[in-house]
Amino acid sequence: MENLKKKTFFTIFIIISLFAMFFASFFNIQTYHREYTGILNNLTRMRNLTIKRPESFNKEMKPINDDELRNRKVMDYEVYTFILNDNNDIIDKISHSDNPISDDIITKAKNIIANNTNKIKIGCLYWNKYAYNYEESNSLTIVNITNTRNMLLTNLLISLLLVIIGEFIIYIISKKITEWITKPVEMSFNREKEFVANASHELKTPLAVMMANIDSLDVNKKNEKWINNLKSESDRMSNLITRLLDLSKTEYLKKENFSKNDISLIIEKRALTFESLAYEKNITIETNIAEKISFLCHKESIDELVSILIDNAISHGQENSTIKVNLISNKSEIKLEVINKGDPIPPDECEKIFERFYRNDKSHNRKSGRYGLGLAIAKNIVTSHHGNIKAYSKDEYTTFEVKFKINEH
Repeated sequence: MENLKKKTFFTIFIIISLFAMFFASFFNIQTYHREYTGILNNLTRMRNLTIKRPESFNKEMKPINDDELRNRKVMDYEVYTFILNDNNDIIDKISHSDNPISDDIITKAKNIIANNTNKIKIGCLYWNKYAYNYEESNSLTIVNITNTRNMLLTNLLISLLLVIIGEFIIYIISKKITEWITKPVEMSFNREKEFVANASHELKTPLAVMMANIDSLDVNKKNEKWINNLKSESDRMSNLITRLLDLSKTEYLKKENFSKNDISLIIEKRALTFESLAYEKNITIETNIAEKISFLCHKESIDELVSILIDNAISHGQENSTIKVNLISNKSEIKLEVINKGDPIPPDECEKIFERFYRNDKSHNRKSGRYGLGLAIAKNIVTSHHGNIKAYSKDEYTTFEVKFKINEH
C-alpha cells in the first residue's frame, strides 16, 4: 500500500511540476526571443541606413545622406552608430536615444574595430552587455543591452522563485490528490487484512477442538489411514493459520514497541539454531557478522526475519553446499545478506516472490508444507523498519539482501 501511495504521489507531483516548469520556460523563452529579435532588427535597420551605394560610373562608394540616420530614434534600446572612414577611424558618432555617448561606449567601439571583422554579434543576452553590427570602412552600430540583460535575469529569477514556491503548493496538492485516489484502495486493502486476521483467529479455536477430538479417537486398522490423514491436514491448517496470524502481526508493528537491540547477537544466535536443520542436507552455515551493531528495532520480528531467510536458503539450497550469512554496517546503513547455492530465481520473479501466497514451485512447496507467506512476512518486517529487501541470482548463487537506514531510527 505504501508503494502504491508513493508511486501515485510521485506520478502526480512530477506531471504537475513538468507543467509548471513548461509554462515558466515558455514565458522566459518567449521574452528572450522577443528581445533578441528586437535587438537584431535595430542592428539590421541601422546597417541599411549606413550601407554604401554606387553614386557614379567609376563605382566610387560613399555613405548615403545621413539625415535619416541622425533622426532615427529607438525607444526601447540604447543604440549608437559610429561612422568610419576608409582607415576605420571614427569620423562621427550618433546616439539614437536620449542617452549621451559615454566613454565606455567609445572604448567598446574602438575595441570592436581593432579586434573584429565584418559581422553581427549579439551573443547570449543573459551575460553580454553589448551587441553590435560592424562594417569595415563604413560603420559600427552598438546596442547597449545591459537593461535587457537585467530584465531577463530578473524574469528568470522571479520564475525560479515562483517555481520553488509552486513546488511546495504542488507537493500539498499532490498529497491531497494521492489521498483521495488511494483512499478506496487503502480501505479495501485494510478490510482484506482485517478479514484475514479475524478469520484466522476465528478458525484457530474450532481447529484446536477438532485436533483434540482427532487425538482422542481410537485408532485401529480400519480407521488408521483416515485418522492419519485428518491429523496431517489439521496440522497443515494449523500451520497456515499460524502463518496468517504472523503476517497480520507484522503488518501492524508499532514503533513504540521498538527498542535498541544488538542485531549482531540476534543473527548469530538464530544462525546457530539452524545448524542442525542444515546438517540434515549436508549444508554448512558460514557467518560473517560484524560485532555489536545496535539497531532500533522490534526484536522478535528481526529474529523471525532472519529465521525466514535462513530457512528459505536451506530449503532451496543444494546439498553439500554452504550458506553465507553476512552482516556489515557503515555510518548510514546496516546490510544483511543470506546467500545460498541452488536453483536461480528467474529475473521476472525476483519481486513476485515477496507477494503473499506466491510460490514459484507449487508442487514442491505443497509437499514441504509451505504456503508462500514466509517472504511476504519478511518483507512486512523490513518495511515496518523502513528498510528494503531484494533478491537476485547470479550464476548458481541466490542472494537475499536487506538494508536498514541507521539515520532513520
